[in-house]
Amino acid sequence: MANAGYSGTSLIIKLGIKPYMKVLLINEPKDYYKLLEMNISKLICRKNELPDIVHLFVKSNKEFVGEMKKLIAVIRKNSKIIIWVSWYKKAAKIQTDITEDVIRGYALKHNLVDVKVCAVSEIWSGLKLVVPLAKR
Repeated sequence: MANAGYSGTSLIIKLGIKPYMKVLLINEPKDYYKLLEMNISKLICRKNELPDIVHLFVKSNKEFVGEMKKLIAVIRKNSKIIIWVSWYKKAAKIQTDITEDVIRGYALKHNLVDVKVCAVSEIWSGLKLVVPLAKR
């Protein structure tokens, strides 16, 4: 269901993915393009390309921290990067130790701020992280 949540806005619009952007997907669900209602395979970063937007899906705090540590170098190279972190909603009834508050706390300790939250699907939520303007 691409219009997950209450807004009725398509996921690709919520995430802010534009046709000129380079996108890095990490641990995305198999139905990701279906959720977007668009095949963005032409926007996917090649190995040495710098992404404009990252969409990271995590199932645990350990996985989240590990993936974010890998993204630090990318953030240093592109301070305008957008990072969406998605985790299981409580409604998904899947046991996890990752929450919006855990993600937000990590972000604040690592010079990132959250600026938007959205429903990605019926089971995934998303939190948008960016480098604050004053630190770009």
